[in-house]
Amino acid sequence: MNFYTRKWVKPEDLNAHGTLFGGSLLRWIDEEAAIYSIIQLGTNRCVTKYMSEINFINSARQGDIVELGIKAVHFGRTSLTLTCEVRNKITQKSILTIDKIVFVSVDEKGTPTPHGKTKITYTDERLREDEE
Repeated sequence: MNFYTRKWVKPEDLNAHGTLFGGSLLRWIDEEAAIYSIIQLGTNRCVTKYMSEINFINSARQGDIVELGIKAVHFGRTSLTLTCEVRNKITQKSILTIDKIVFVSVDEKGTPTPHGKTKITYTDERLREDEE
């Protein structure tokens, strides 16, 4: 798994117990997963369809740096399935895992539409110009 995004846990991200509010973390995950899906599918017309069980393993506190790791694990005809892990950057302890997040490519009416992708594309591959 590659870790793409780092977030600094700030006071506004905390719950009543002084630890990272789960809703804040899920918002960060959904946003990062959407960006990842947009890049992989080559379209900003994709929506979150499904998230499997969310497993909170450890908490994070104010001042911690957390890393979000997302990886494509399956390309469907209209969908992309991801897996996610969030960990503490300093201690490397896992904070949360999600086994399955599904995004669906949609048309302008919101109807699922084929995306034509079959494998992970890495950023440097997309940015590389064709040699002539």
